Amino acid sequence: MDSLVRYIVTSLVDQLDQVAVNQVPGEEETVIELRVAPKDLGKVIGKNGRIAKSLRTVLQAAGTKQGKNYTLEIVD
Repeated sequence: MDSLVRYIVTSLVDQLDQVAVNQVPGEEETVIELRVAPKDLGKVIGKNGRIAKSLRTVLQAAGTKQGKNYTLEIVD
């Protein structure tokens, strides 16, 4: 799932080498931690959080297909 997030985010940001995606497995859900360069943070979050919400929706849909729960956290 981290490769899906990485693929989407790298198409949005300017500094590709600053993108870091980490999976933290849990009992009920897996947390996907996303780190980007401070300059690219606004591009990933989007106006009123629309892009971040869309990323979370894609994760939820992909997780449903696999029978797992995923949560996206954008880390500063």
